[in-house]
Amino acid sequence: MGEALFQERVVKIAATRNHFALLTAPDGRFLRLENGATAVGDSADDHAMWDALAGDIYRHTVTGRELKTTPRADGGLDLTLDGNALGSDGTPSDVPAPFTPDHGPEQLPSEYLKFFKDHGWVCLTCVVAPELVDELQRVACTDGYADREVDRTAAQLCQSAAVAKTAAEPVSLWLTRQYMGLDEVTLGHSPAIVVLTRDDGKRNVQGWHSDYPYHWGIPAFAAVPTPSGATVLGVQRNVCVSEFTKVRGATAFKLGSHTLERPPPKAWGRAGDHGRPGYRAEHGLPYTGPEADVIEAPAGSTILYDARTWHRAGVNRTDHKRAAMLQAMVPAYVVPKNDTGGPYKEFLQSPAYVDLNERERREVRNLMVHPFPGAFRRHALIADEELAAR
Repeated sequence: MGEALFQERVVKIAATRNHFALLTAPDGRFLRLENGATAVGDSADDHAMWDALAGDIYRHTVTGRELKTTPRADGGLDLTLDGNALGSDGTPSDVPAPFTPDHGPEQLPSEYLKFFKDHGWVCLTCVVAPELVDELQRVACTDGYADREVDRTAAQLCQSAAVAKTAAEPVSLWLTRQYMGLDEVTLGHSPAIVVLTRDDGKRNVQGWHSDYPYHWGIPAFAAVPTPSGATVLGVQRNVCVSEFTKVRGATAFKLGSHTLERPPPKAWGRAGDHGRPGYRAEHGLPYTGPEADVIEAPAGSTILYDARTWHRAGVNRTDHKRAAMLQAMVPAYVVPKNDTGGPYKEFLQSPAYVDLNERERREVRNLMVHPFPGAFRRHALIADEELAAR
């Protein structure tokens, strides 16, 4: 395990600390200015981006029009555009509504989308609000909470509203939908925070593969058998809960490999091989050479990539645990990898659900409940535990 083994190219994403603001209505929707009129909506595209200026002014990034703000006793802001107060639906009203400035992205969503379409991946630097990152680290028991014991009595989704709020993060959701070309996008499994500890030089490590539903390089049931071309069947949405660095085990990629539409080469060490007991002792690590890439990014960054992209977990060579929140995003017409209906019902009964606003609740429901039409009504897809046991 000498340093000479790890020759992956490093793609370092640095934070600028300059972020657009999202102006959030009481129900969680965002103030938008489009075609000369204001309104609220779920979509966090360019029309929902605002620049915070001195003197309690917010300037619309696309049009340059400016909002005046007045602090309220309840902590929110009254917004005024051209002398007209804005109500809860974002339109002029005699009853002003409290809006909240929230953490937005570093770049315009359209700029991220162009890069995503051109390269098959994109990194949204520090797009998750710092307070949510801290809470995710608490759930993961990493970083400043490394001395805590992991709570195994409840699902991570039920332990903290931060998990669901991060799953409902609007900019990466908008990008995922735009890249796939449809609004009906769901989770292939419940949001999962995974932790990578220091490598001991002996245990198996993850080999190269493509993610669900392609599962190229993995001997999985019902892998996609042929290239899918312009139809994107999966986007992986990985949140860096900890800082991602090469030495700390950041994910390794072959960036651009999604265009090849085939499994990683067997010589690189596929996941199906490296999952076998004792494989590492006999064959060593999977490929760690200069044709691979490692994306280094600050905590709170979200890496989106086409699920066809060859990748593997990194090798953590530090004493600091590395956490990531994984979300396999698929079109609603793709059967989920794991049942999310049962976990969603548990989530509805948890305190974490109570802490979400209406937009976040709606997004999590859309992501985790897989509906399909029946003869007379809609149904929800859910696993059958009895049949699974049989």
